[in-house]
Amino acid sequence: MTLQQSYASEAPAREEIDALKGPVVVEFGTPWCGYCRRAQPLIAEAFAGFEAVAHYKIEDGPGRPLGRSFNVKLWPTLVFMRDGMEVARLVRPESAEAIRQALARIAA
Repeated sequence: MTLQQSYASEAPAREEIDALKGPVVVEFGTPWCGYCRRAQPLIAEAFAGFEAVAHYKIEDGPGRPLGRSFNVKLWPTLVFMRDGMEVARLVRPESAEAIRQALARIAA
């Protein structure tokens, strides 16, 4: 799966995310969020070499049930999952290396 470039306004149900097999990253944020925009080059750099990891980029905000089910408070929040289980989480990542380390935990 390729790295998603824009936030999806329609989110899948939590049950769909939990049922996904293999390594998955769910990214929560918004297109207008400065922290989210600043993190995009870091995320793209970190994902190089992890093409097998599924990436779901979901627009979040008040009343959005998927973000609330993950207790998202700040953007961007990256939830790293393997076979439906959360393995790691990064909030407002500041380095590609931190993202790469979390990706390595789910891709192994």
